[in-house]
Amino acid sequence: MNYFVAAVPSLPEQWWGRLVDGFARADIPVVTVTELLVVVLVAVVLSVPGATWRYFGLFATVTHELGHAFAALTSGQRLGGIRLRLNHSGTTTSYARGKLAAVWSGFWGYPVPGLTGAALVWSGFNGWGPAAMSAGLLILLAALMFIRNVAGVFILLAAVLATAALIIAVPAVFTAHVAIILGLALLVAAVRDLLKLTNVHLRRRDQLPTSDAYILYRATAVPSGVWIVLFSVVVAASWLVAWQPMSLVFAAGT
Repeated sequence: MNYFVAAVPSLPEQWWGRLVDGFARADIPVVTVTELLVVVLVAVVLSVPGATWRYFGLFATVTHELGHAFAALTSGQRLGGIRLRLNHSGTTTSYARGKLAAVWSGFWGYPVPGLTGAALVWSGFNGWGPAAMSAGLLILLAALMFIRNVAGVFILLAAVLATAALIIAVPAVFTAHVAIILGLALLVAAVRDLLKLTNVHLRRRDQLPTSDAYILYRATAVPSGVWIVLFSVVVAASWLVAWQPMSLVFAAGT
């Protein structure tokens, strides 16, 4: 008698399968008011208390620096590298031939966590949550090539492993909820970082050399306050985009 034993895919094979399958559009999730409130609560817990912000804030820093890096690449600059630090600071070095390109890459730091958050929320509500998670993991893996310090490698590897774990461990039906949670947490993080930046300009002026707004002022003579307002406008627009599908859920529940 012959016995046939089905081969069980290895963990890397399962992960790769989930990663590839994620790029197909999933069913649009039905999110109730109760579920959405729980999602909002989890997002706030990730990004507001100091104990959790100590770790999630590192992911927000990664997103911030990747914003600079992506803007540099899209403007034809040469990307020198990214340094990430455990105190939530980071530095992206790029080489621009013109002032406009340098200003372009310098601007897209603070707004990008908000933009990424809005994209994740929109994806989660529209059946693209798995695709957003898969794309995010590939971006994080590609970013490893540009990290130039040990702490940065540690931080980015932690983000890669956490994202990979979510992809393989979270059932596909709940992936949309995970995308919405991460998106909202990044949106809160964007506001938190803007408040921290504003505080640097108002009360901690000894830290001005580390401020993107101050660096942009030095490059353009446009006051730092104007740049902070522009950052805030983009983040506010990101919140507005994220609020649209959420408002429909709340409206349906009333």
